[in-house]
Amino acid sequence: MLFGALEAGGTKMVCAIGNEKGEILERVSIPTETPEVTLPKLLAYFEGKGILALGIGCFGPIDLNESSDTYGYITTTPKLPWVNCDICGYFREHLQIPVGFDTDVNGSLLGEATWGCLQDVKNAMYITIGTGIGAGVMTEGKLLHGMLHPECGHMLMPVRSDDTYGGKCPYHGTCLEGLAAGPAIEARWGQKAETLYDRPEVWELEAHYLAVAVVNFIMTLSPQKIILGGGVMHKDGLMPMVRQKVKEQMAGYIRTKELEDLDSYLVLPSLDDNQGILGALKLGMDRYEKEKTVC
Repeated sequence: MLFGALEAGGTKMVCAIGNEKGEILERVSIPTETPEVTLPKLLAYFEGKGILALGIGCFGPIDLNESSDTYGYITTTPKLPWVNCDICGYFREHLQIPVGFDTDVNGSLLGEATWGCLQDVKNAMYITIGTGIGAGVMTEGKLLHGMLHPECGHMLMPVRSDDTYGGKCPYHGTCLEGLAAGPAIEARWGQKAETLYDRPEVWELEAHYLAVAVVNFIMTLSPQKIILGGGVMHKDGLMPMVRQKVKEQMAGYIRTKELEDLDSYLVLPSLDDNQGILGALKLGMDRYEKEKTVC
């Protein structure tokens, strides 16, 4: 059986064809322009491929409420040409197949839960730290949805006393994304993150904020494992710093076997940066099974 996968990002759209075993058979990357330019290119890729369903892991915010008139839409995104874009409906109309839909970071979480390092747990988080910060949450084996979907990157943060930066987020200033995403690092230090690898003070502060967030998630959601992904986490040595600061900030308050082994609890992605496209593939597979059962 063949399924389509679309990892819809603000910079590029990754399209792939895969099977139910999680094998990616082919893929392409298409630049993200306006919907009018980009959507027909995506459609042309998937047409005639014999796919049974399409899964989309998409940048957000998005509407995941299936009873809503705008289900399947990209909603109040800062990527202005895509505001109120019915991305899900576009592919349903033109391909006439089931379309699974969720956030891009929930897709990465689903990929790791299906084929990666989260297969042995039912409660987990995937946090991506890159151009933005987002998080997917899995509870009792299901992706967490509610009024919308988790927007953990915009949790409000205490600013460290020696940090005078006012924050990058246009909505909240010093939320997690405003303090620790790639653009915040560049704005605070005047250089892109990848040019600052030899500046220990940059990464000590970054580790501090990521650890504060992780501790808050541990206290509120009690995940059995947390993945930190995204481009910022490519910095060698950053993860051990985050683990050490998590240990310090937890202050011994919670004692579990998971937290006794932070090297196995707080980890990097395990699927060689394929977790997002594999998660999109699984979204399509799950939607196919759901609609087949209903029929």
